[in-house]
Amino acid sequence: MSMSPFPVSNSTLSTKHLAEFLQNEYQLGTKTDCKLLKTGISHTYLVTADSEKLIFRIYSLDWRTKAEILEEIRLINLLKDNRISVSYPIPSPDGQYIKEFNAPEGTRFGVLFSHARGAKALNYSAEIHFKVGETIGKIHSLTQNYNLDRVTYTPEILLDDSFQYLKSFLNPEQEEMIYMAELKEILKSELHHIDRSQVRFGAVHTDIWFDNMHFYGEDEITIFDFDFCGNGMLCQDLGYYIMQLYNLEKDEAQYNLKLESFLKGYESTATFSEEEKRIIPYISTAIYFFFLGIQCQRYDNWSNVFLNEIYLSRFINLIIKKWCDYNKISVGENVSKLS
Repeated sequence: MSMSPFPVSNSTLSTKHLAEFLQNEYQLGTKTDCKLLKTGISHTYLVTADSEKLIFRIYSLDWRTKAEILEEIRLINLLKDNRISVSYPIPSPDGQYIKEFNAPEGTRFGVLFSHARGAKALNYSAEIHFKVGETIGKIHSLTQNYNLDRVTYTPEILLDDSFQYLKSFLNPEQEEMIYMAELKEILKSELHHIDRSQVRFGAVHTDIWFDNMHFYGEDEITIFDFDFCGNGMLCQDLGYYIMQLYNLEKDEAQYNLKLESFLKGYESTATFSEEEKRIIPYISTAIYFFFLGIQCQRYDNWSNVFLNEIYLSRFINLIIKKWCDYNKISVGENVSKLS
């Protein structure tokens, strides 16, 4: 008796068959190999065609619509056309950027990207932070007032929606959840009362940090993974990068040195108002809040390898609360003494 395949929610496509597919679709060299780099919200493959390296991303089922992916491509091509070093999408000879795969769980989309030269770095010099700031400033000079037909990162999307996902993993009566609930309202109030005349809006990357950059030589920086691009305050890109720097750099003197260099680099190519500087602690915390919600939302095909109650409690205490304490974002006394 034959048995039909059991339905799945997420699959990993065969590297062997994917290599053959890409070789045919993109007319690549006869020696085309494919290697899975990582799974997650999207699956990332390293493609080697003769001596050329490429990246192929396959989006998870229903993660992004075709229209959303095309908007991501439009943004990246804008940057590429203006000589910003980014990993850019590559069309097949027929001019199509998006490929469709009839995976067991349903139709999934894939896009081929250029490979960013160099490698990632966890800890790098103040001089390199200057170059990163300079690069982001150039990006923002192009994306200010540039609108994407994608998500607009409102306080409600960053905070309320994320908190709902978090409630699925932590008890509402738990100290960390009480803290996050009160923090959410503080952040929403601050972000709703900004001086909008002094804040720049436009297309944002949202996820610029060391894991989405390659460094090559002394000054070549390539930014990639625009999967979370959308519309918002440009300073949210700065806030997220600064908060990542704070959490990675344990020496406060080095943190201040690198932060100053980063901001000098940014201001060498873009403006940065005092109001935007003032709200950095709030928007950065909101972005961390958002990504914590993404981890909870995508538990089924990404974060289940690490996401649990202990992880969330430590994340809230050692990252979010520590940053808020550093920036004197005060939450009610009943939850101010979390260890």
